[in-house]
Amino acid sequence: MSDFGEELTKLAVAEDGKRETSVFSNPGMHFPWLQNRVETVVTGGKRKRDFTQTTSACLSFIHEALLKHQWQRAAEYMHSYLQTLEDSDPYKRQAAPEIIWKLGSEILFYHPRSNVETFNSFADRMKNIGVLNYLKISLQHALYLLHHGMLEDANRNLSDAETWRYGEKSSSQEVLINLVQAYKGLLQYYTWSKKKTELSELDEDDYAYTAKTQNMLSQSCKTSANIGALLKTPGVWDPFVKSYVEMLEFYGDQDGAREILTNYAYDEKFPSNPNAHIYLYEFLKREKAPRAKLISVLKILHEIVPSHPLMLEFHMLLRKSETEEHRKLGLAVLFEVLDFAGCTKNITAWKYLAKYLKQTLMESHLAWVEEEWKSRRSWWPAFHFSCFWAKSDWKADTGLACEKAFVAGILLGKDCRYFRYILKQGRETLKKKIKWMKKSVKKYSIVNPDVCT
Repeated sequence: MSDFGEELTKLAVAEDGKRETSVFSNPGMHFPWLQNRVETVVTGGKRKRDFTQTTSACLSFIHEALLKHQWQRAAEYMHSYLQTLEDSDPYKRQAAPEIIWKLGSEILFYHPRSNVETFNSFADRMKNIGVLNYLKISLQHALYLLHHGMLEDANRNLSDAETWRYGEKSSSQEVLINLVQAYKGLLQYYTWSKKKTELSELDEDDYAYTAKTQNMLSQSCKTSANIGALLKTPGVWDPFVKSYVEMLEFYGDQDGAREILTNYAYDEKFPSNPNAHIYLYEFLKREKAPRAKLISVLKILHEIVPSHPLMLEFHMLLRKSETEEHRKLGLAVLFEVLDFAGCTKNITAWKYLAKYLKQTLMESHLAWVEEEWKSRRSWWPAFHFSCFWAKSDWKADTGLACEKAFVAGILLGKDCRYFRYILKQGRETLKKKIKWMKKSVKKYSIVNPDVCT
């Protein structure tokens, strides 16, 4: 690691060439002022030279520098922390390479004077020192190269890691190898995707079209082999699933795509993942699946993320259903969307709620509305319908303000302050709208006209 120590030294003193340095018995450059500070902090001023305490304090300083994005400072501390590789405690010595890799790669990624060559050199040395972390380091190294647009280097790095073995193959090693292969497959998908775009610009009778088609098929077979094994392992594999399904659909394997997405969404071995249900829903939509099937998929997504944008589509599906249970759920879905602060300005949600409230009351389902309003009566008025929001909404978006005012009038009555304010502001510019709102609220409000809010 001496070469990396020298690199850190260059980074550390690059902006302050006057800083005093000296060579200690340990290999590499050290900083006396840093050594003094570490000893002072660790021992409370009692200059006790203790290896474990010193490296522990140094690690704390590195964490602090990283949190404050002080990359120069972090590089200085990191140089001294390398001595932990010589710790007398075998457990700490074994854990050191992974810690050094994670911290060092973070520093080199962000340090303004770092470059790809420095990072590559560090990664190669860490692979040899921390052999137990070889696959993890290789994978992260490949991602770093991808970030810098070096696709061929990343692919070569993953190919080397794919064939690497150390000792007996453990279950954790197998997962990492599958992950390395899957990322290699993702790179192959990227090449395939570019060729697909090029293919769309060619004439089907062109010889180049046939050649590219065959090349793409070969590429897709490699991708399938590399990604397929990973998708059998429980985990969150969104980019791999999307890529694989796109390729299957392109070659007309709808059954294969459906099986992959269904397993990803419903297999109990996999962690709960909203995206799994989104991908399945979008696929079923493309297949023009029956409404009941679409509803069953979105119902699970609703349980996981009730504020998801797809809930407005879910509402429309439920609204069109012939089942009364579904139509009732359609009302609950809208209320739940608007329970979330991030959705308070969603004019589509308010439009849907305004329209559906009126329809529900016209169909004599007052109990549905009262059931939803019961748990919100104590907090929705301040959350949505205060004077502050009336002024703010009217100023920002009169359309939103009118939809909210109608809902407020239905739920809180004609004396609701939000409703009154919007009526007053719009009586000159929105005469027809205001007249309709007053008439509808008077007819459909769930509040006794004699009760003020």
